[in-house]
Amino acid sequence: MDYRNYMYVFIIFICGIGNFAMHKAMMESKHPMVTEARGNFTRFLGPYGSYIIEFLMLLAALVFANMGMLMAVIFYVIYTLANGAGAYALFSNRR
Repeated sequence: MDYRNYMYVFIIFICGIGNFAMHKAMMESKHPMVTEARGNFTRFLGPYGSYIIEFLMLLAALVFANMGMLMAVIFYVIYTLANGAGAYALFSNRR
């Protein structure tokens, strides 16, 4: 495996830790929008459905990064930034 693949996997792994931390913080918040979304996921995918989807996205990104696909890293970093923006918007209490 090329050294770039290691770097790709490491970047996605670090972003994945951040994504799971933001996801957990958002899911444990009492915001009405999150409560409604959590209810929909629970109805269709069980109580941990959103975590399963988050894990599958991380797993797919890690597999593609291991194959040397830079686009997987770019996509997952953009996804992490979007999650961060969503978490910031949710917790900043701005209207």
